[in-house]
Amino acid sequence: MSGYVAVAAVLGAGVLLVAAAMSARRLLAPHAPLPAKLTTYESGVDPVGEGWAQTKVRYFVFSFLYVVFAVDAIYLFPWALVLRDADLGMASLAEMGVFIGIVVLGLAHAARRGFLRWV
Repeated sequence: MSGYVAVAAVLGAGVLLVAAAMSARRLLAPHAPLPAKLTTYESGVDPVGEGWAQTKVRYFVFSFLYVVFAVDAIYLFPWALVLRDADLGMASLAEMGVFIGIVVLGLAHAARRGFLRWV
C-alpha cells in the first residue's frame, strides 16, 4: 500500500506545483488587454481574406512517419537491456525482429507510394 501512497503524494505535489505556478503568473504577470493584442493572427501575419485554406496532406504523412519511428526508438531502448538476459535473449530477439520487420515493411510501403519525397 505504501507504493500507492507515494504515487498519490507525487501526483498531489505535481498538482499543487502547477496550481501555485498558475496563481503566481496570474498575480505577477502584467495584464494590458490592448485592441492590438486581442486581434487574431497566424504565425505573426495578420489574417487577410477568408479563413478557409487548403493544406497538403503530405505534412500529415511526415508527422505520422515521425511518430512511428519515435515509437520504434522507444521500444528499442528497453529491448537492448532485456537482450542481455539469458532467459529472454533469443525470444526477445525474435520478437524485435518481427517488430522491426513490420516497421521496415511500412517504410517500404511509404517509399513505394512516394510519401518520402519532399517535393
